Amino acid sequence: MNRRQFFKLCAGTAATSAIAALGMMPTVAQAATREFKLTSAKETRNNCCYCSVGCGLLMYSRGDVSKNVEASLFHIEGDADHPVSRGRLCPKGAGLLDFVNSPDRLKFPEYRAPGATEWTRITWEDAFKRIARLMKDDRDKNMVAVNEQGTTVNRWLTTGMLTASAQSNEAGFLTQKFARGLGLVAVDTQARI
Repeated sequence: MNRRQFFKLCAGTAATSAIAALGMMPTVAQAATREFKLTSAKETRNNCCYCSVGCGLLMYSRGDVSKNVEASLFHIEGDADHPVSRGRLCPKGAGLLDFVNSPDRLKFPEYRAPGATEWTRITWEDAFKRIARLMKDDRDKNMVAVNEQGTTVNRWLTTGMLTASAQSNEAGFLTQKFARGLGLVAVDTQARI
């Protein structure tokens, strides 16, 4: 930049500042402030469920639940107070908002009969009953009560259980006791996948 260009730049800056000081610029643009988007939001703490790390989330929603208005989630960020992630999220955790608000997200259980090409929507009660019935039938059919040496083993080898990785120690303990009480041997956590 030479001397002439420098003086032109200074003169242009001074002229623009003078016009703004004399009120020639729109005052609405100068005075407009944006309201903080989380001011009236409800904050909910949760864990990300994508992997075994279990990063902390702060989820913000709007909607007055007391007036039977469905709350809508509009912002998710990392929880800076969480001891695991300290406010950081991976791309999958940062994209949770798009997953939750996706119009293609399934919100109800569906069932496809053998040989059928279409899925049919069923109630949660029907889904739980079907799962329980299939588990009971399989357990009754394939439970190994005694091994070849005559030792009681009570093993159910044809079914396994995959547990959540971001659950607390207490929930993990209860899940393990439930699975072992059924006789399941193949019990693993989602963290190893």
